[in-house]
Amino acid sequence: MGAHRKGAVRAVRAESPEPEAPAAPEAPAAPAGRDGYFDLLRVVALVRVVAYHTFGWAWAGLVFPSMGVMFGLAGTLMARSLRRPALTVIRSRVRRLLPPFWFWGLFVVTAMLVHGWMPGWQIVYWIVPLGDPPGSAWAEQAWDIVWYLRTYLWFVLLSPLLLRVLRLAPVVVLALSLVPVVVLTYVWQPPEGRFGSALTDLVTFLFCWLLGFAHHDGVLGRLRPLVVTVASLAALAYGGWYALAHQSAYGGTYDLDDNPLAQAFWSAGFVTLLMYAKEYAGLVGPSRSRLVAVFNARAVTIYLWHELALILAVPLIDRFWEVPAFEAHLPLESRWFLFGVGWVLIGGFVLACGWVEDVAARRKPTLLPGGRAARMGA
Repeated sequence: MGAHRKGAVRAVRAESPEPEAPAAPEAPAAPAGRDGYFDLLRVVALVRVVAYHTFGWAWAGLVFPSMGVMFGLAGTLMARSLRRPALTVIRSRVRRLLPPFWFWGLFVVTAMLVHGWMPGWQIVYWIVPLGDPPGSAWAEQAWDIVWYLRTYLWFVLLSPLLLRVLRLAPVVVLALSLVPVVVLTYVWQPPEGRFGSALTDLVTFLFCWLLGFAHHDGVLGRLRPLVVTVASLAALAYGGWYALAHQSAYGGTYDLDDNPLAQAFWSAGFVTLLMYAKEYAGLVGPSRSRLVAVFNARAVTIYLWHELALILAVPLIDRFWEVPAFEAHLPLESRWFLFGVGWVLIGGFVLACGWVEDVAARRKPTLLPGGRAARMGA
């Protein structure tokens, strides 16, 4: 799991061998049901998220729209899971999501309370994030990323209905799923606050979620390459044009995270091409890679804790200046150095906190997943 707001970008300073031969160590086997190509895309998406929150590159979303990719992949897995009773699937997904969120939130909320923050009744959103949870400005960089979990949770709850609607007329429904974001841009402005924010994020990534359904049902594989290519390029062109032509209305930047319409169309075109490429070219990924397995088994942990890792990396690097050898030989002022230190800390959080994902998924807790016994359910 996937993401990010512009306001959160403040991490830098305020498979036969001979029987006699010994067998080589066997690489970790991919758990049944996993897709190496999609798992690799999730790794790229997570790395890009961390890079964006480190460097603040406005062009990062154009190069790889991580959030659209993550919602598309999640939609595919959700459609596959819905072969089972819907209530069972929803309960399972919510159970997998909330314990890691609660564990992470315990630290964030405690830190805010210690720094003088006092919540009202809205603290219930720290229990079930159906709306944006409240928080202090002091810790905004840490909690602002919860919008992705909130949007994911709403998509999970709405998926049984959305899947039924899509299967009525898949191509038509896919095309029409971009209409709501157009309406919110040109016709009706959503209200301020939790409702408006949640609605905007839902319509922004609705196409990507439904595209995941369509991919699972084989809809993409039945379409002609020319049709898919032209439609995708048209969406990319419109999204890119809108982002560049309306910078003044979005804080003087073409950052897709600030522009729902541009984000929706650019992500629609980009994710469609990624998913269709798999169907048309039969692309596969490194399904036996331990690193890819770890990233996918700990996606929620990486996403939740990466901002805290970047926050903590700053004072840690400050202490490096007190060591003459570090000051003389390490690029302490470089954001790339911050990026590296951030990933070291993220690795620490994966080791220290990732077991919560195992507990939530009713797996045997492991320090580092991805071995032959690991199970990463859909």
